[in-house]
Amino acid sequence: MATTNGTRERKPSTSAPISDLKGPVGPDFTRPKHARTATGFGAHDIKNVESSIPEPQRDAWKKHTKKGFTTKDEFEDEAVRHIETTLARSLFNCDELAAYSGTALAFRDRLIVEWNKTQQRQTFADQKRVYYLSLEFLMGRALDNAMLNVGLKDVARDGLKDLGFRIEDVISQEHDAALGNGGLGRLAACFLDSMATLNYPAWGYALRYRYGIFKQQIIDGYQVEIPDYWLDFNPWEFPRHDVTVEIQFYGFVRKYEDEDGKPKASWEGGEIVEAVAYDAPIPGFKTATTNNLRLWSSKAASGEFDFQKFNNGEYESSVGDQQRAETISAVLYPNDNLDRGKELRLKQQYFWCAASLYDIVRRFKKSKKAWSAFPDMVAIQLNDTHPTLAIVEMQRILIDIEGLEWNEAWDIVTKTFGYTNHTVMPEALEKWSVPLMQNLLPRHLQIIYDINMNFLQMVERKFPKDRDMLGRVSIIEESQPKMVRMAYLATIGSHKVNGVAELHSDLIRTTVFKDFVSIYGPDKFTNVTNGITPRRWLHQANPRLSELIASKLGGYDFLTDLTLLNKLEHFADDKDFKKEWQEIKYANKVRLAQHIMKTTGVNVNPKALFDIQVKRIHEYKRQQLNILGVIHRYLSIKAMSPEDRKKLAPRVSIFGGKAAPGYWMAKTVIHLVCSVGEVVNNDKDVGDLLKVIYIEDYNVSKAEIITPASDISEHISTAGTEASGTSNMKFVLNGGLIIGTCDGANIEITREIGESNIFLFGNLAEDVEDLRHAHTYGSFKLDPDLAKVFSAIKSGTFGDASRFSALCNSITDHGDYYLVSDDFSSYIKTQELVDEAYRDQEEWVSKCVQSVSRMGFFSSDRCIQEYAEMIWNVEPLPPQEGA
Repeated sequence: MATTNGTRERKPSTSAPISDLKGPVGPDFTRPKHARTATGFGAHDIKNVESSIPEPQRDAWKKHTKKGFTTKDEFEDEAVRHIETTLARSLFNCDELAAYSGTALAFRDRLIVEWNKTQQRQTFADQKRVYYLSLEFLMGRALDNAMLNVGLKDVARDGLKDLGFRIEDVISQEHDAALGNGGLGRLAACFLDSMATLNYPAWGYALRYRYGIFKQQIIDGYQVEIPDYWLDFNPWEFPRHDVTVEIQFYGFVRKYEDEDGKPKASWEGGEIVEAVAYDAPIPGFKTATTNNLRLWSSKAASGEFDFQKFNNGEYESSVGDQQRAETISAVLYPNDNLDRGKELRLKQQYFWCAASLYDIVRRFKKSKKAWSAFPDMVAIQLNDTHPTLAIVEMQRILIDIEGLEWNEAWDIVTKTFGYTNHTVMPEALEKWSVPLMQNLLPRHLQIIYDINMNFLQMVERKFPKDRDMLGRVSIIEESQPKMVRMAYLATIGSHKVNGVAELHSDLIRTTVFKDFVSIYGPDKFTNVTNGITPRRWLHQANPRLSELIASKLGGYDFLTDLTLLNKLEHFADDKDFKKEWQEIKYANKVRLAQHIMKTTGVNVNPKALFDIQVKRIHEYKRQQLNILGVIHRYLSIKAMSPEDRKKLAPRVSIFGGKAAPGYWMAKTVIHLVCSVGEVVNNDKDVGDLLKVIYIEDYNVSKAEIITPASDISEHISTAGTEASGTSNMKFVLNGGLIIGTCDGANIEITREIGESNIFLFGNLAEDVEDLRHAHTYGSFKLDPDLAKVFSAIKSGTFGDASRFSALCNSITDHGDYYLVSDDFSSYIKTQELVDEAYRDQEEWVSKCVQSVSRMGFFSSDRCIQEYAEMIWNVEPLPPQEGA
C-alpha cells in the first residue's frame, strides 16, 4: 500500500519510458506521464506501475470508472447523452440515424469497459493466445449482435420506444462492415464470435478496407460496381494513432559478415508505408469476454501532404505519396487482370502480414521470455493462402533482426503456424510470379528460395530415387515466368494443415497435397468441418423461431450448446407446434417479399415455394445450372394446358451474390438471370407460377432476411469443387431444406439430418475427372432438355442472344468443365421431386423440424474447440465471477 511519506522506486518498463520517482509521493504529487506504446504493458510491468500509483489516486480512478448500463433508464441516459453531446442533436432533430448512432455509442461504451478488462485479464494471465489472420472478416451489422450478446436487446427496445423509435428501424440504419465478400470472411466472423463466447484469448487481424470489395448495383440487368462508403460513420472502431508500423517495399538486399564472421542480410532502400491500427471489440455471448479485431489502414510514412511541392505549384503530386499509400487498404481483392492489380494484391498481403507480425512479436517480447517459448505463447492460424507471407516474414524477423540461427528460427516458425486450406481447384491456389516478388519483396524471395532448398534437400534424402517428386513439391514452379506456389509454402511452414469438410480434407490428401502426405505423414493433415454461430444465424436472424425453440427446450441454452436441438425432434409430429412453425416461416417469407417489392418492384406471392441461391457468383457454384433449370421450367409452363398449370406449385427463384469485377463469365450469368426475370415476371400466361428475382448487393444483413424465408436452397456446385460451404448450414438451421450435390459439407449434413430430408442429385467427385476427359477426348452429347433451353436463348427469347453466346459455348463447345450438361437431367428430375414433396405441407414441415433438430454438429463453437485442442493447444480464460 502506498503512503504519503516514503520514497518509492518505480521500475521503468522497457515498453514505456518513464522518469524515476524521487521524494515524497502523495495526493499533491503529479506523477510523470508515461508514453503509451502500441500494445501497452506486459504483465510484470502492469503490476509495477499499479503499485507505484498512490492509493488516493487509484481510489479516485476506481470511483469514476465507467460502469455499463443495465436498466432502461440508464440506457436512455447514455443514448440521449450521446445524441445531444457527441452528435450535437436535440429532441427536435433526432432522426432514426441519430437514434442508431446514440444507441450504438451507448452499447459501444459498455463493450469497451469489458474490452479493457478482458485485455488486462489476458495480459495478467500471460498464457497462449490465438491470432487469426484472415484477409476477410464479413462481420455484418454490429449493433444487433452486441445487444443480443450482452443480453440487453429488450432494454434497448423499451428505451427506444420511450424515445419514439422502433428498434427494427434503428437497427436498419447501420451499414454492413465491408470487410469481406464470401464464405471465407463469414466463417472468420463466426469464429471470432465463438472464440469470444468460449473465452479463448484471441485476436483477429485484417485490413481496414476503405471502400469494401464494392457496392453492387444492377443496372439494365448488368452488375455495376461502385464504392461502398461504409466508414462514413462507424462507432465500432477505435483509431490507434499511436499504434503504427513502418512497412517496407522494393529496395535491395545487402549481404555482409558481422564481427563474428557470420553472414548477414540487410534489406535496404525502397519505399516505406505506414500501417495504422484500428480496433473493433468482439463481444462473446453471455460472457464478459470481449476480444479484439485489429484492422490495418495504410498511409504515407512521409505524411499526407508535401508542403514544399505544394508551394512549388505541384498541387497534385503534393498529395501523391498519400494517395499511392492509401490504395493498399482501399479495396478488397483489387482487379488482378492487370499487372498493376497483381502487384497491389501482393502489396496488400505483405502490408497486412508484416504489420500483424510486428504487433504479435512486440507483444511477445514484453513477456521477456526466450524465443524458444514463442510457440508456447503464440498460435497463428492462416485462413487460406492470403496470409502465407507471414511465415516468411516471421523467419526474416528471427534471422535478420533477432539474430537467431536458421534452424532454430525455422523450428519456431513451423511450431507457430497452422494453415486452413479452402480450395482444391488448381486455378484458385495462389501463385505469385518470381519477377514480381523479386521487385516488391527482394529479401522475402531469398528466404523463400532458402526454405525451398532446405525442404528439397530433406525430400531428396527421404526419397533418393524419386527425382520427379522434387519438381512436383517445389515451392518454385518452373514455368515462364517462374511462380511461387503459396499453398506449398503454407504447408511446409505450418505444423498442421486442415481442410474444412470431410470430403474436402480427403481430396487435399489425395490430390493437391498427395506428395506432402508421403513426405510428412498423414498426421500433419486433419479436418475441421466448418460451422456457423447460432447466435447470429438463428437467434438474431430468426428471433421468432429462436423463441419458439426456447419455449420447447426450456430456455436458450441451445445457443451455446447446439446439440440440445435434438430434443426438438419430439415435436416433429406435434400439430400445434408445426402450425406455429409454419406461421413463423410464412411471416419470414412476407418480410422477404416486402423487401423484394421495395427493391425490385416485383410482387411475389409468399405462399409460393421460395427457391433460393445466394452466394458468390462463380462457375463452379453453378448459378448457370440453376438459371438454365429455371428456363426449362418456364418453357414447360408455357407448353402446359391451363388445367395442368393449376396443379403446379408456384415458385419464386431468388438469386443473389457478387461477381468479381474482372470475372466476365460470372457477370454474364448475372445478366442472364436478370434477362430471364425481365421476361418471366412480365409474362401474363405464367403469372405467379414462376417469378425470377435478383437481389442486388447481397451481404450479411440481407442474408439475415433471406435465410429464414427459404423453403428450398440450392448448393449445387460441381462435386469436388466446394470445400465446405456454410450457407447450406444457415438455411437448414432456419427450417429450410436443401437441393444439392454430393459436395462439401452437404455430405455431412446428409449424414446428420438423413437422406430423406435432403434432395441430392448429380455425379460424384470420383467420376468428375473421367467425365471431363471424355468431354475433351471422347464424344460429348448435350442433354436434350438443355438443348431446348439453349435453342430458346439463341432464338432471342431473353434478348440479344450474342450476349450469352460465351456462356452457352462454354458448355456446348469448350468441354463443359463444370458438368452442367451431365447433371442437368438429374437436376430437373430432383426439382420435380421438390415440387411433389412441397405439396404435402404436413410432411414438408416435419422434414424441416427434423432437419433443424439434427443440426447440432454444425456450430462454430464445435469448430473452435477442435482447433483449440488439435491445432492451437490453447486453453480458455473465463472471466472470474464478480470481477
